[in-house]
Amino acid sequence: MRRLLVLVGLAVLALPAAALAQQTAPATASPWNAPFAFLAAGIGLAIAAGLCGLGQGRVAGSAVDAIARQPGAQQRIFTSMILGLAFIESLTLYMFVIAIILVVKY
Repeated sequence: MRRLLVLVGLAVLALPAAALAQQTAPATASPWNAPFAFLAAGIGLAIAAGLCGLGQGRVAGSAVDAIARQPGAQQRIFTSMILGLAFIESLTLYMFVIAIILVVKY
């Protein structure tokens, strides 16, 4: 057991040196990657926007249903709904940023 701990400790101390090793040649993108980057960005953004739209519809529908059942809790339900919608929308915005990075990089 002690030998294993020593080996793991040496590996932990040795691996950062390999991670910080200098590259000999810069990594460049091949020209044939560009159409795939546009395709990946488009498909990813379409899936993210579509599924987030479905999620937002379910959240809004459930909130309206909950308010109809319990009108006294309207303010709490509305606050929770807005917070949930913001989180769902942020997923689409994150995918949009990733799509922009893919399009600009390639």
